[in-house]
Amino acid sequence: MGIYLSTPKTDKFSEDGENDRVRYGLSSMQGWRATMEDAHAAYPDLDASTSFFGVYDGHGGKVVAKFCANYLHRQVLKNEAYAAGEIGTSVQKAFFRMDEMMRGQRGWRELAALGDKMNRFTGMIEGLIWSPRGADSNDKNDDWAFEEGPHSDFAGPTAGSTACVAIIRNNKLVVANAGDSRCVLSRKGQAYNLSRDHKPDLEAEKERILKAGGFIRAGRVNGSLNLARAIGDVEFKQNKFLPAEKQIVTANPDINTVDLCEDDDFIVLACDGIWDCMSSQQLVDFVHEQLVSETKLSAVCERVLDGCLASSTANGEGCDNMTMVLVQFKKPSQTITELIEELSLSESVDGALNPGDNQPKPEEVESK
Repeated sequence: MGIYLSTPKTDKFSEDGENDRVRYGLSSMQGWRATMEDAHAAYPDLDASTSFFGVYDGHGGKVVAKFCANYLHRQVLKNEAYAAGEIGTSVQKAFFRMDEMMRGQRGWRELAALGDKMNRFTGMIEGLIWSPRGADSNDKNDDWAFEEGPHSDFAGPTAGSTACVAIIRNNKLVVANAGDSRCVLSRKGQAYNLSRDHKPDLEAEKERILKAGGFIRAGRVNGSLNLARAIGDVEFKQNKFLPAEKQIVTANPDINTVDLCEDDDFIVLACDGIWDCMSSQQLVDFVHEQLVSETKLSAVCERVLDGCLASSTANGEGCDNMTMVLVQFKKPSQTITELIEELSLSESVDGALNPGDNQPKPEEVESK
């Protein structure tokens, strides 16, 4: 479903990074869709011992996905449970916190700033008029205080977004998911799904939807939304007698905690634009094949996107926005080997650099 372009936009946003624990690459592409509604987050150093990666697939607009990409990881950090080492609890509360933050004058203003040009302009003007005196809208430690203004009763956005995030600390991997984006682990080349696609026809989802007063038609919540869990989508969260986790559509994420081991190769986080075209195992196999000769992880992601892109919009598959994040674990043995190689190289350079005009420069030694 959706409006398609006459020709796909194949320009990509790609990025690579690493620290002493992980390497990552990512790529996103608008494709055949009229607008780009995916967003992502990649913070290999969320703090000194923790990495955070996330994909957010928006629907009904881009603003909720972009809001999550800007703020969800910050809320994970700010929660008291995070400081206590309870990562699963902190990320669950961060998912719910997104819906809370997008309400009222402040929520409307922040969403407007992420929208189209007219909304951005309006949001900027209202920010100047209504934001608390001395407040900085870019302050990462903002307590999100209540603001008076013409949109004080704003219930939240009708647009929504999936959220699938992976948090890595030491040998622990915590995956939180709401929606149909997916996280897959490659362990000895075998694909393991670390998240579940929250479709309305799943028994647990169907039970909650019906109990909350909703219905399912043609595989869609109230005949409209093909997801059972999402951030945003305020129209499905209006039952004042039910808590957030029991609404027709909920932001409540499934949490999966995995002990990482030497057999673990990488994880992939991707929006359903990828999973509509490839199974988890097919994608893991493809990545392994590419890594034999390709060291740039974003290039691997780009090849996946190109491979999934449909040649036409005839059947809908391969026509969605596409985002993929590939995170490769650095093995302790690899780190030790790299250190030994560096030391050996350093010794060879030192030995070679005796006085004399014909001695090569260090960079020349390294390049040979």
